[in-house]
Amino acid sequence: MADVSARPWTRPHDWAEVVLGAVLALSPLWMGTDNAAMWTMIVLGALIALDGLVSLAMPGLIYGEGLQVVLGALAFISPWVMTYTEFDGAAWTSWIVGALTVLAGAAALPVANSVHRTVRGH
Repeated sequence: MADVSARPWTRPHDWAEVVLGAVLALSPLWMGTDNAAMWTMIVLGALIALDGLVSLAMPGLIYGEGLQVVLGALAFISPWVMTYTEFDGAAWTSWIVGALTVLAGAAALPVANSVHRTVRGH
């Protein structure tokens, strides 16, 4: 019987990353931001969602999970770096989505490593 985590489009961690990225990218539609906050959230959210989709399509690709951790960390620190902490909704969304993205990426790393070894025969 084949490992379910090795099949494309089946891993819940990667689906969580897609949803988290979409929430971050779309959240400026319903909350107050400035230009820097809006574009930071859109770009990081789109990258998180896109990387989640790539990980879903290619479950043996371990680099995507590491990239998720980096993107999540960037989303988490972005309110301070891009100076939008005064926009409470935008800042909290970035902090929460960033932290959850780091957790999802870190939780998916062992699964991706296992699939990578199984698929590649390592």
